Amino acid sequence: MLEETVKTTDLTLDQIKPEIKSPDNHHFSHGCLNCATPVVQNFCPNCGQKVAIHRYSIVHFVEHDLVHGIWHVDKGILFTIKKLFTKPGHSVREYIQGKRANYFNFVTLILTILAAAALLAPYVHVKLADLMPWSDKNTINALEQWMAKYPKLFAVITIPTNSLFSYLWFRKSRLNYSENLVANSYKTAAELIIGLFSSVIMIFYTNIKGLTIVYFMIITPIIFIYGIWYYYQLFSAYGYSKKALFFRSVMTIISCTLLPAVIGFVLAIIQKLTH
Repeated sequence: MLEETVKTTDLTLDQIKPEIKSPDNHHFSHGCLNCATPVVQNFCPNCGQKVAIHRYSIVHFVEHDLVHGIWHVDKGILFTIKKLFTKPGHSVREYIQGKRANYFNFVTLILTILAAAALLAPYVHVKLADLMPWSDKNTINALEQWMAKYPKLFAVITIPTNSLFSYLWFRKSRLNYSENLVANSYKTAAELIIGLFSSVIMIFYTNIKGLTIVYFMIITPIIFIYGIWYYYQLFSAYGYSKKALFFRSVMTIISCTLLPAVIGFVLAIIQKLTH
């Protein structure tokens, strides 16, 4: 039996029978081409692969795998980004509750954004550290220097601590810590996208004073307000009043912001005492 199964899975598309071939070059087989499980519906009950498959061609790759698989507005990365900026908390809550088919995986999304940022980096001549209002940059501690030099990496690294704060402030929701990790990963992805747009601005506009105003008067408030909006929507279905939702959302953002500030303050004291 094992030998027969192995042989079946090694067969090519044209060798599997019975099979119907449609005019658009799709193959419909009564056996799953991935695991050889008998299939009577559109998807394999064992591995989930579609029964209707296609032979690869340049046209199909461009039209289907590239356009529909990644950039389709109803599924994939564009769909996920659209939801993160139109219904951020609601959509992520639905994702956590199991409605996941149309969403881009949060880990892949973050890695994709970081890759895009890395591609833009050689063309961005103004760094975040250049916008910091420090009169003497030699007086800042190592943590602050690192945060200013690698803001995107810092945002990713702080996902676990941000998740802890959202878990503590919204314990009534009964979302466990892992689910808060997922929620804060999508929130961080949205913030990285905002940061990506700021990087694009810095490619074409390099005036330090102007960029400082844009960053602290526009981008920073947008990220702060987005975080409140995100948590407010995310936890709106768990019995909190509107006032409680707003207060806890604000306190979660403040807690996430204060932690690195407190750590930086402690490090600064240690740095002064050791010199």
